[in-house]
Amino acid sequence: MKKVIYPGTFDPITNGHLDIIQRATAIFDRVVIAVAESKEKKPMFSLSKRVDMVSKAIWNLDSVEVRPFSGLLVHLLQEEKTKFVIRGLRNGVDFEYEKNMEYSNRSLYPDIETIYLNCRAENSFISSSVVRTLLKYGGDISHLVPDEVEKIIRDA
Repeated sequence: MKKVIYPGTFDPITNGHLDIIQRATAIFDRVVIAVAESKEKKPMFSLSKRVDMVSKAIWNLDSVEVRPFSGLLVHLLQEEKTKFVIRGLRNGVDFEYEKNMEYSNRSLYPDIETIYLNCRAENSFISSSVVRTLLKYGGDISHLVPDEVEKIIRDA
């Protein structure tokens, strides 16, 4: 069984993330969404809230599971007994950042294999930081996040 880890802060999960997750299920038997604690990023939402949002967003995807994690990605890969990581790319800046992360991770875990999926054009501008900015100023996020996530945020 081929398993892949999709790590991220998911603060909050967006339609762009969900697209990458759905496409990853066509490639891998099992997709583990690893929601990073990321204290250094000072997330808007708590780790448990982010895990809840991701869980609700992927409710209909049987081959996907969600779990929180802290620490190094390579330790999670070893714990999950996989070497595969999937990352979504919106642009060249994302690629440069992800390439450097891959090199760092490979220095610690030489077997790591990072698979990059380009986002679809309609999702190329969506980021969690854009969603957080819109939330801060009362903007509409309904077109950027899954319905289940919008409901959680609206009801908070």
